[in-house]
Amino acid sequence: MPGRDVRKPATSPRAAGTSAASMPATATPAASAPVRQEGKLAAALAYITFIPAIIFILIEPFKRNRFVRFHSFQSIFLTIATILAAIAMRILYPLLVLVPVLGYLLAWLAMAVGILGWVILWLVLLVKALQGETFRLPWIGSIAEKA
Repeated sequence: MPGRDVRKPATSPRAAGTSAASMPATATPAASAPVRQEGKLAAALAYITFIPAIIFILIEPFKRNRFVRFHSFQSIFLTIATILAAIAMRILYPLLVLVPVLGYLLAWLAMAVGILGWVILWLVLLVKALQGETFRLPWIGSIAEKA
């Protein structure tokens, strides 16, 4: 632009004397407030077995924390769903073995896919809890959110 000094930087619409460091930080809404490190570790520990999840629901500092409480209930309900799936596989295995020729292969394949899927799901839940995210499982997550 003619008449403009090239050595001076262009000023923004805010006042020239204010810097970015002196501007107030925007407040995060309560729903997306960061989760404290203790809450992340407790939520991840709830997925190790169902025993820490039960303890976190009963112990005072953690039972008021919505993040830890959600992951604890989701862990307990996932354990119940896993037990029900194991019972179903226990019933399904002898029925699949009755199929001639491919029966054992189908039974072992169904067990391998089920176990591999459960391990991957467990790892995803563990990592999401460590990252401070609320990862809801389709049916279990909505029940855990209400509890």
